[in-house]
Amino acid sequence: MEEIKNKEFGGERPLFASHDLHLDHVTILAGESAIKECSNIVATHCRFEGNYPFWHVHGFTIQDCYFAVGGRSALWYSDHLKMTDTVIDAPKMFREMNDIYLENVTMNDADEVFWRCHDIRIKNLKLHEGTYPFMFSHDIYVDGLESDSKYVFQYVKNVEIHHARITTKDAFWEVENVTIYDSELNGEYLGWHSKNLRLVNCHISGEQPLCYAHGLILENCTFDAACDRAFEYSTLEADIRGSITHIKNPTSGHIVADAIGSVTLDENIKAPADCIIETRK
Repeated sequence: MEEIKNKEFGGERPLFASHDLHLDHVTILAGESAIKECSNIVATHCRFEGNYPFWHVHGFTIQDCYFAVGGRSALWYSDHLKMTDTVIDAPKMFREMNDIYLENVTMNDADEVFWRCHDIRIKNLKLHEGTYPFMFSHDIYVDGLESDSKYVFQYVKNVEIHHARITTKDAFWEVENVTIYDSELNGEYLGWHSKNLRLVNCHISGEQPLCYAHGLILENCTFDAACDRAFEYSTLEADIRGSITHIKNPTSGHIVADAIGSVTLDENIKAPADCIIETRK
């Protein structure tokens, strides 16, 4: 593998169609598509300032690097990526990619990141600001996530998440086959229109959670006192520890909690309207 060390590159496509290359302490200056149509690339201790540096790259490692704001849309149409110990200030990262592994990565503008990607494995990721991370992606495994981005995990499929703290709005809409363990989910309108969403040992806060959900399962979950109008038009099996403030018009299933503040079952409830709601004996 050829090594390039302590160099700077700028302009248009300076390393186009390179293969078997190790970049160490290299700076990619203003310009476009610095490392395009490449394969077997290793980047260590590098800085990326120009647009679109990694497009159509097949097999690459990024370790202890930094993507400046100018390095936007840096990783698209690529596969077989391992990224570790990296800080990203640029938006619109990771698009139309597969086989992604991230560990100890911080993204400070998570706007439109991880769109239409699949086969993603993540350990210790921080997402800040931005909207719609993970839109239309599938086959995702996460262990360790801290996020304050809006509208996370919309239209995703086949997702498993552990040890997350997500503060957001409208998260997990239109998802399918998603399981979340040992996590804190803070935000309005959680999990609407979901299919087979399962929450295990989770704490939920925010208004009107988990409505229009189909096949919803809650195991050993707790709710913040501000959660109201929960489960409207949902089919579910819910084991709630502690109290839940307000349940409204669930369609069918079974809800058990230690305490229930109030229940609304009115003329707008949808058939079969046979959900069993009870306090734990």
